[in-house]
Amino acid sequence: MSQLTLNLIQGSVTFNFTAEAAQKLQQEISVLLQSLKAIASRTSSGGSRPNPQNSMEYRHTGDVFLEVFCNPNIYPSPFAARVLLTVRDDRIRITSEAELTRLIEDLNQYLEQVR
Repeated sequence: MSQLTLNLIQGSVTFNFTAEAAQKLQQEISVLLQSLKAIASRTSSGGSRPNPQNSMEYRHTGDVFLEVFCNPNIYPSPFAARVLLTVRDDRIRITSEAELTRLIEDLNQYLEQVR
């Protein structure tokens, strides 16, 4: 198990995370990106109001509990999107926002290190 560092809007948080859990989160983010792109393309083409997309809610329980939440319906593009992160264990709880693009970069860097 390796250390994953997620860069937040202000600061960062580091915790033990598995490669399998990181890959699962990466898959969830991929689905989220498709939803964000669907909203952006419908909006930019001047088409009808976009269909509401499902929110992403990823949860992982390991050394710590990690929850990542994003409602794609409130962002005009994937580059503007932010996620709400909660990291907690029995002693501490951190809830903060992170930029989606930065979360993707952090995950990719982590997966390159553990492969």
